[in-house]
Amino acid sequence: MKKVISLFTILTITFSCFGFFITGEAVSTSAKAAILIDAESGRVLYEHNAYTKLPMASTTKIMTTLLAVERGNLDKQFKVDDNAIKVEGSSMGLKSGDLVTLRALCFGMMLPSGNDAANATAVRIAGSIEKFVAMMNKRANELGLKSTHFVTPSGLDDYTDDHYSTASDMAKLTAYALKNSIFAEICSTRSAKLKYGNPPYERWLANTNKLMASCEGVIGVKTGFTDKARRCLVSACRRNGTTLICVTLNDRNDWADHSDLYDFGFSQYKSVTLSPETKLFKAPLVGAENDTVTASCENEIKLRVYKDDEDKISQKVILNKINYAPISEGEILGYVKYYLNNRCVGQVKIKVNKSVNAKDSERTAFDRFITKVWRLI
Repeated sequence: MKKVISLFTILTITFSCFGFFITGEAVSTSAKAAILIDAESGRVLYEHNAYTKLPMASTTKIMTTLLAVERGNLDKQFKVDDNAIKVEGSSMGLKSGDLVTLRALCFGMMLPSGNDAANATAVRIAGSIEKFVAMMNKRANELGLKSTHFVTPSGLDDYTDDHYSTASDMAKLTAYALKNSIFAEICSTRSAKLKYGNPPYERWLANTNKLMASCEGVIGVKTGFTDKARRCLVSACRRNGTTLICVTLNDRNDWADHSDLYDFGFSQYKSVTLSPETKLFKAPLVGAENDTVTASCENEIKLRVYKDDEDKISQKVILNKINYAPISEGEILGYVKYYLNNRCVGQVKIKVNKSVNAKDSERTAFDRFITKVWRLI
């Protein structure tokens, strides 16, 4: 009996070190901390030390770039701050007196991971690196990133222990940032031709994220490395309409780990076909011989959902409260909406089956006004 207990203990320790069980399946990484989430719902599909505070290197630039694109006015040309660009490590090649735009700096941060671009962005937006870092921490607090603290806009951390985040916080930040179309476009670009310098001239910048070429569906996001943080990677992947976000901190095998986690994560989803419980509707109609109009909805909708969620999806019929004749065949009167955890995950249209003429074609302007008001309520 003691041998059985000892063997069970050894197996438990082994799997706790190298893997994490989800729905009976084991997945593992080489990372000190990792997480895999659904970008839309926030569902955690895998986690390992996901709430442990660790340095995150240049994945820091996700926040720096987000603040830049949120500021706007990205294409106004300006001269870089000479002191800001005097920084070690990776670079987009800025030199004293260069003319540049915030958009170019964003590409410079997210593709070649330019520390010079991050510092130049900070000074341009806030007037100093210190003031910009305060903006970063304020934004982190607003986004609910409770275990994140920034000291630098670039992620260089060898001189401080106060620059840290967690795999969970970085995933949340990325999910939010990807909702910004400009950020999403920049981080998913494999190479970009930009014009900057003094005088400005064209040059190419390449993305350091090799996963974009090696893993199906990857759409960004950011690599990172320092001697303290080691290899860090935040990525996003979209397959069959579902987007997952993966974060690994201090991971010597990050490319392979992200690929494996995505294969596992997407295997947890299934395609379902949903049909409306009711397909024929009678909607109220004013101004015609009959006081209702017949409408029907599209037969079905196909969705990708987490495998345990199919039975949790509910339907809700939303119809215009009032309709005025004349009304045309195919006109949309409402929707059948599908909800999962109070979140709309899909809908089908309810359309008029047959045109109906007005009883009195001379409707007043007041009638038309009332119609519009009712449809907005």
